[in-house]
Amino acid sequence: MKCMPRRSLLRFSVCVTLLGLAGVLFTAEAQNPSRRGRKYKAPPPTAKVEISVLRDSDGKPIENAAVIFHAISEKGNMELKSNEDGKAVIDVLPIGDTVRLQIIAKGFQTYGQDYKVDKDEMAIEVRMKRPGEQYSIYKPHPDDKQNQDKPKGDSKPSDKPQP
Repeated sequence: MKCMPRRSLLRFSVCVTLLGLAGVLFTAEAQNPSRRGRKYKAPPPTAKVEISVLRDSDGKPIENAAVIFHAISEKGNMELKSNEDGKAVIDVLPIGDTVRLQIIAKGFQTYGQDYKVDKDEMAIEVRMKRPGEQYSIYKPHPDDKQNQDKPKGDSKPSDKPQP
């Protein structure tokens, strides 16, 4: 019966020793912050960019136009819709990056342009144009000099000898 108290005393002293050793290791780890997990890295400063989408003909806002930002340095894109005032605002673009702005609106030509985000606040106004007439090779074009050099009429060679 005397063995029981010695065993429990031995167990108790082992537990106290282990807890003391764990406490020493914990305080040593707390005093050395370079060894703790990942370091916090602050996100880069961002810019607030406001896009105004307007009709070219009368300057009225275009609602519900898709305003898409393609990051040049990374994969992926961010898409917004313009509100009833024709405005879309984004505030997560890092300063110093280059983004490709693309605007798609029903009934208008698609717009695309690269912009360097170099200020903390930017305002961009985009005037959307109506689609132009398709180019046809069957219509005369006064600016095209190649059409003036071609012979008029049938372009097939003829069997008749030329005088």
